Amino acid sequence: MSSRLSVGRQAGDTKLRILDAAEDLFIEYGYEAMSLRQITSRAEVNLAAVNYHFGSKETLLQAMLSRRLDRLNDERLALLTRAEAAWPAPHLTCEHVLGAMFIPALAISHHRDIGGPAFLRLLGRVYADPSPFIRDYLQQHYAPVFERFFDAFARALPALPRQELGWRLHFALQALSGVLASSDTSRLIDTFAQGQAMGDLQVVARLTALMVAALRAPMPGEEQLASFAAVFALAKDADITPPREAGPAGEPLIATPEADGASRMPGADDRSLANA
Repeated sequence: MSSRLSVGRQAGDTKLRILDAAEDLFIEYGYEAMSLRQITSRAEVNLAAVNYHFGSKETLLQAMLSRRLDRLNDERLALLTRAEAAWPAPHLTCEHVLGAMFIPALAISHHRDIGGPAFLRLLGRVYADPSPFIRDYLQQHYAPVFERFFDAFARALPALPRQELGWRLHFALQALSGVLASSDTSRLIDTFAQGQAMGDLQVVARLTALMVAALRAPMPGEEQLASFAAVFALAKDADITPPREAGPAGEPLIATPEADGASRMPGADDRSLANA
């Protein structure tokens, strides 16, 4: 019996080493740049062990993401449900919704067995990674979470058109994800703290301050449009690449991603939180 238990523990240890190695390499390099050879070297196992436990790089990465994100999203949804009950519309604010999104993540980062110090960097990498595999995985496995949070933001900001909300969430979350993915989180928090003691409450407030400003910013008015129009006029007269004029069908003044053949940015119908 004891020998069987020992074998079981050894197999479990091997599987955990592979998952931990995959997580470290994903944070460091991203999905496309990491390889099974790197994973086996980091975990000190052979390729047969990876194939035995997971079968493929894709399955391994799914297991690694589920290990971290399933608990996070369960706790996010539970906290959002409580927030919506505590502050029904119109009392629900974007700070309440952002708190439900980020407080569980920050709490998990304090517990090594379920996340640990690198957890926020992992989230940043997940949300910023351009790989179609990662994007598809998030869409397929966490769509209900994204929809719940998008709808909560829409209730908290009822004056903001849903398509505009989608754009703002996309850019704000991508910007924050890029910072988290490329930064040592402890150093980032130390920078925020500036030598002062800072708890999770203050960290969440600092991390989301610019997001709150972006989400609450008013739509451009006549004064802002006039200022930009004046700069457009200067650009038209200068010896620089000319900006695009508005077309007869109300086309935008500047080229859109669709017009340039680039991939379409998510709008309201895409539930931009799929990148969050």
